[in-house]
Amino acid sequence: MKLIRYQFEEKIEFGSLEDQTVRRLKGDIESGFSETGETVPLCRVRLLSPVMPKKAVCIGLNYKDHIAESGAKTPDSPVVFLKPSTAVIAPQQEIEYPAISSHVDYEGELAVVIGKRAKRVEKADAPKYILGYTCANDVSARDYQPADGQWTIAKGFDTFLPLGPCIQTQADPTELEIRTYLNGRLVQHSNTSQLLFQPYELVSYLSQIMTLEPGDVILTGTPSGVGAIHPGDVVDVEIGRIGRLTNTVKAAQTQCD
Repeated sequence: MKLIRYQFEEKIEFGSLEDQTVRRLKGDIESGFSETGETVPLCRVRLLSPVMPKKAVCIGLNYKDHIAESGAKTPDSPVVFLKPSTAVIAPQQEIEYPAISSHVDYEGELAVVIGKRAKRVEKADAPKYILGYTCANDVSARDYQPADGQWTIAKGFDTFLPLGPCIQTQADPTELEIRTYLNGRLVQHSNTSQLLFQPYELVSYLSQIMTLEPGDVILTGTPSGVGAIHPGDVVDVEIGRIGRLTNTVKAAQTQCD
């Protein structure tokens, strides 16, 4: 199922996407969903981010090709940082290029969406706690990312976490093709088989440290080909079986605007 979150006639709802038709659902991530029997054309709804996570837990240096590209040492354990919920935006919303930054990058990624409360989960049981998977862009202000590994500031700006367009609830996360396009040009192309720490391992590892709540997301890292974006650019993150997440970039307003 492709699960979407959307606004329709002033209401925020979940639905199941089938081609250009939305099957309206009742319920929520924690309690589950059921059919209402009603449908609405996709063109009549406004897509929102598929979840509004309490926390986005992110993994750095997790693709073998990106590690080789960056010349970094292969980590022995996951490199973890957080993004605030205020960074989340929906498909088609604009990424704001901060006025205080002069170097902002795209990073196309697979995101794991947690479906139920996870605490001290064994790797073999991890799939039971996963609702599904979505596309993410781990936007990063490189000039605010020091070499000491303190990454949250660089990656925590408002609008720096586009998510969507849907949550694919039936996918093998170990064999998904991932592509990123900048203004229509392919700039990243890899497969989740290249992940150093796979999604089930990450759910287990992180749940030993912090409780993962329904709707939380885990960003699994970006492949090689990371590069800069500028106001006016269009970034697409496309993952097999999930879909394409599209966002444009705009200059952030200043107090003088």
